[in-house]
Amino acid sequence: MGRDGDVAGSTAASGKLDTARFVDVWGRRMRLVELSDHPASMLRHAQQERRGGAHRAQAEYAAARTRHAASLDQARAERDEARAQHRWLRWIRAVFTVWARQRRAPRMPVPAGAATDREESIAAGIAGEQRVALELGQVLGDDWVLFHGYRNRRGEIDHLLLGPRGLFAIEVKHRNATVYIAGDEWRYKKFDQWGNQVESGSIEDRTGRSPSLQVNESATELERFLGTRGQSVAITRIVILNHPRSKIGSYRGLTVRVGTSTDYILSLVDDSSAELPAARRAELERLIERDHQFHAARRPRR
Repeated sequence: MGRDGDVAGSTAASGKLDTARFVDVWGRRMRLVELSDHPASMLRHAQQERRGGAHRAQAEYAAARTRHAASLDQARAERDEARAQHRWLRWIRAVFTVWARQRRAPRMPVPAGAATDREESIAAGIAGEQRVALELGQVLGDDWVLFHGYRNRRGEIDHLLLGPRGLFAIEVKHRNATVYIAGDEWRYKKFDQWGNQVESGSIEDRTGRSPSLQVNESATELERFLGTRGQSVAITRIVILNHPRSKIGSYRGLTVRVGTSTDYILSLVDDSSAELPAARRAELERLIERDHQFHAARRPRR
């Protein structure tokens, strides 16, 4: 990979975008404002759950071994007592009881080991978001700002891109699949190297919203808020499927713009007829940060 791939790969494990390196490498480029990093928090939580689960399993195994040893000692004592008393029928039953309890010894739990599928999925999503930020930063100048992790009462938007040509809400999906879209219903199919379908299902968040609903609901709420503050602006809503093997199988009734690369975002920027002068951009930037901080403060902590 090129330089941007190296940077994205080095930060995916922690989920943190290295903003200092972002500025140092590309100089006076697009500014990055990290409002929140929910995917990184999700990744840390998943890692903690896995490690905590391993610790709990180990503690349960130790307790089970103690109980098993006590039970086995009791069975052996009863066996030996029956033999000493020449109670042979009781002794035979006790022998079988000892054998049975020996076979029921608790199994040692599997170590915490490698990352789970969920962790790998979250890390891949983080890498996808970082790639979009880094690729935009290579092209756009410092009259553009990218907000990462904006949140309001309707949810979170991966990226908000603000510049002279408008305001763009960007949802990034890093999925190795062919995606089929019908309005706000998104489905996927995954194929193996021989073209056989191996997986299929809906693309949705934990509340059941498709990518288009995720970005539309939050963007509509942001438009409403900005309008109440005298800054009426139309937000272009975009979903990017930026896994190298992502494909759009079919689509109808699209409610957002959909593409498979950062170049698609840049083409929408080039084609935009919006004009936002510097003073207005500064006010929009202030309001976006203020609105995010308001909702972030209201959001209950885990």
